Amino acid sequence: MSASEIAGGGYESILIQPPNPMIALVGTIIIFMFVAYIESTRIELPLAHGGARGARGRYPIKLLYASNIPVILMAALLANVSMISLLLWNPDSALSSIPLLGHNSWLGYFEPGQTNPAGGLAWYLSAPRGLADWLLPMLNPDAYSAQVYGHSSLQILIRVVTYFGVMVVGSIVFAKFWIMTTNMGPEAVAKKIESSGLQIPGFRRDPRVLKRVLERYIPVVTVISGALVGALAAGADLIGTVGNASGTGVLLAVGILIQFYEALGREQMMEMHPMLRGFFGGE
Repeated sequence: MSASEIAGGGYESILIQPPNPMIALVGTIIIFMFVAYIESTRIELPLAHGGARGARGRYPIKLLYASNIPVILMAALLANVSMISLLLWNPDSALSSIPLLGHNSWLGYFEPGQTNPAGGLAWYLSAPRGLADWLLPMLNPDAYSAQVYGHSSLQILIRVVTYFGVMVVGSIVFAKFWIMTTNMGPEAVAKKIESSGLQIPGFRRDPRVLKRVLERYIPVVTVISGALVGALAAGADLIGTVGNASGTGVLLAVGILIQFYEALGREQMMEMHPMLRGFFGGE
């Protein structure tokens, strides 16, 4: 590579510009390793059987207690916002004739033949695809302003902050919703533990006592879980990923791989000698 090629943007092409920039590869690896680490982070509440002496167990409360579900729901919601904005803007759609909403550029406008918003609220809520979709236009507007439809650096910054904030806050809301609707809240878990005959050592066998203990952990972990997956998905979109996949897709891929690895580990653990199983952390 010559000096003129480097000066003309060789480093930008290798590190930042799509379709396969190096920073996207590094970012994907970092996200993979970080998700693998926090997937294994958990709080384990000790449990003992009230009627069988010596029978003990543990109830794990993962840091990613709500899993990837909140960010999937949030990504679907933002996709619907973009789709509805497109239908409202498209003159061939029946929705474009709705008063105040139809063909309203404030809600979102689109270039002819394009499905990605070029401006309006839908653009601010759409996911940037890598650094080339927001950082390069901010640093060098003259060369890259066409990639952001001529928006100013301030508008690009507002879009990045808005998208990141909406993903984090929305994922927290959906995490709380998911926990409440899937019987993973403190009250439901306390009843489940009590019905199995287990209790926390040192506490009375009472679901109300269990509920108070679980309320110290589950609501806090739910908020942290939603914020983490929302921030990871938004961060992956901002940095860029291998294959130009979405941040939500990367989180799903990592989660599936980790669950598959854990399932294989459990199967292998069952075949081990009890002494070896205890050495490797099995029950």
